[in-house]
Amino acid sequence: MANNLLKGKRGIIFGALNDKSIAWKVAELAHAEGAKFVLTNAPIAMRMGQIQELADKTNSEIIPADATSDEDISNLIDQSMEILGGKIDFVLHSIGMSPNVRKGKHYTDLNYKFYSQSLDISATSLHKILSISMKKDAISEWGSVLALTYIAAQRIFPDYNDMADAKSLLESISRSFGYHYGIKNKVRINTISQSPTPTTAGEGIKGFDEFVSFSDKMSPLGNASAEACADYCVTMFSDYTKYVTMQNLFHDGGFSSTGVTQEVIDKFTEE
Repeated sequence: MANNLLKGKRGIIFGALNDKSIAWKVAELAHAEGAKFVLTNAPIAMRMGQIQELADKTNSEIIPADATSDEDISNLIDQSMEILGGKIDFVLHSIGMSPNVRKGKHYTDLNYKFYSQSLDISATSLHKILSISMKKDAISEWGSVLALTYIAAQRIFPDYNDMADAKSLLESISRSFGYHYGIKNKVRINTISQSPTPTTAGEGIKGFDEFVSFSDKMSPLGNASAEACADYCVTMFSDYTKYVTMQNLFHDGGFSSTGVTQEVIDKFTEE
């Protein structure tokens, strides 16, 4: 049941590809909660996905943009404010891609051109979005920016590869920019560290299905779904969380605070 948590708020949602995407679920819920927003993704991703279906469902416009391009981001922000009729109140950064993972490169033998692309797409893009937004004074006072991350930024998950480095950088950018943008305009910036979620990107990681099962058994509440993550994102976009900033917020059913569970112990002591 909708509660109009985002009534009158304007946003930009990066990264919706198909109905498995967390960004897709966030867009659906934000629309139900009264928000207006622009959808955006890289031109190549838009050709692969079903974003037009989401736009039709949420009465939204789509602006193609390469999040690594200053020019594209600048154009996206200008067009968004024109379409939405004012400054932006919330931004979702749901962008991540590693050519090294896609090409099956081991972490100890990376292609460094690919590595730079991983960092640029998955993390530096957030810095560019925030920097250009600040220069244009595009985000409203008390606006909320969220980026999706994963606990591999703090702990080793071997097959997560160079995406772990990218997520570490993403979280650092969120903290640093959270300070500067908070001082300047009370804009709050946070990351949400989500349970492993069967999105198109997640399923491309080696051993993903097995790890989803392990994580579920290691989490007292079980893995958080994409729909539950959307609930959390909308709460963070709302005025009920105005003083939360520069935080990495674990949304993982308790996985991040659990050393071991009896279910996992039992699994390893089975005869």
